[in-house]
Amino acid sequence: MQNRQLKVGITQGDGNGIGYEVIIKALSDPRILDLFTPVVYGSSKLFGFYRKTIHELDNLNCNVISSAHAAHPKRINIVNCLPDNVFAEPGQASGEAARGAITSLARAVEDIKAGEIDVLVTGPINKKSMSGEGFGFPGHTEYLQNAFSVKDVTMFMVSEQLKLGVVTGHIPLKDVAASITKEKILSKLRVMNESLQRDFGTTKPKIAVLSLNPHSGDGGLLGTEEQGIIIPAVRQACEEGILAFGPFSPDGFFGLGRYSKFDATLAMYHDQGLAPFKAISFEDGVNYTAGLPIVRTSPDHGTAFEMAGRDEADPRSMRAAIFRAIDIYQNRLEWQDLQDGKMIEQPRQKDRNERPGRPQIA
Repeated sequence: MQNRQLKVGITQGDGNGIGYEVIIKALSDPRILDLFTPVVYGSSKLFGFYRKTIHELDNLNCNVISSAHAAHPKRINIVNCLPDNVFAEPGQASGEAARGAITSLARAVEDIKAGEIDVLVTGPINKKSMSGEGFGFPGHTEYLQNAFSVKDVTMFMVSEQLKLGVVTGHIPLKDVAASITKEKILSKLRVMNESLQRDFGTTKPKIAVLSLNPHSGDGGLLGTEEQGIIIPAVRQACEEGILAFGPFSPDGFFGLGRYSKFDATLAMYHDQGLAPFKAISFEDGVNYTAGLPIVRTSPDHGTAFEMAGRDEADPRSMRAAIFRAIDIYQNRLEWQDLQDGKMIEQPRQKDRNERPGRPQIA
């Protein structure tokens, strides 16, 4: 197990949104510095600007650095990776703010690949502005999937009340039905099942699968995706040893609290899952990217331009994202210790699997 204090990398997100405010508020309790070392990727100038907009805040111990390698364990460390002439325009979407978000994200990803930080927490971004600056991805999830060359990942919304993944993410609603396939559902179930075991310590996860159509299609009257795609995917997942159940009609599933009987829920599309998730868990909800080799979380809210610079932003989701990232990192270490122990206890089993004609088990 790791004994040194973890370095938590935090990207600023859009510098004109509430990112800096929720970061500063989340880190304002000095006792936090006894638990981990924060490394904020962005601008000390912007940090200072938003610090002055927050009332009743004691002095913060900050340390401006050029590299995460120089992070001080008892300070809020700020990696200056934006131009010196950067300035804030609270509440305004701009190309400069989008470029700053892209730069801070790219620098943090570079550092976590190099082992300079242990986990990554991303601040909220303005997707339209970033697209206009050539970002090339619908959001953080797709960017990170590409950056780490992973076959599939799942946007996994997590809180104490509910864990929820989605089959289709940031795509128009009109394209959802055509994007739902048996293999895509299976892939998401595999990612979620592994994540629940490795990242959340769930021994035999039970995953509920939602229907696409109202009333689960009413036997084909309101749509055939349940009969032709979703039910076959659930059956095959069960054959693979994944405890998948459904499909469930979302209205009754959430309305009657049935989600509480499962370890996680798989929704077919973005708002089908995120609307009830945020209604249930907005304050402490966290967006986690399952399936990556690194740990990445973010708050479950956006840039909230309408309240930027007004000392109105609630930091609870950002704080939850930070502590959830740390918990998942520690869970992974414990899970790996268990796997290593199993390998030591069963060396002969591994030898048998490596004989010619038997599949290799990683």
